[in-house]
Amino acid sequence: MSKMTPADTTPGKTLTPEAQRALAEAKARRAAQQAQLEARPKETDGPQGAEPTRYGDWESGGITYDF
Repeated sequence: MSKMTPADTTPGKTLTPEAQRALAEAKARRAAQQAQLEARPKETDGPQGAEPTRYGDWESGGITYDF
């Protein structure tokens, strides 16, 4: 069994090799997703304040447009 950190397992619980592999794969997916998010260009001159597309509608100046 590979050495697990306390955050990876419950004390006293032994993980199967399949469970360890699943945890490692999930960690790799999260790292890849985070790297992809960081690689995106930052938005400039975007809308200020709350997200204008909340609830699936477009909101501008207090008026909601439903497409």
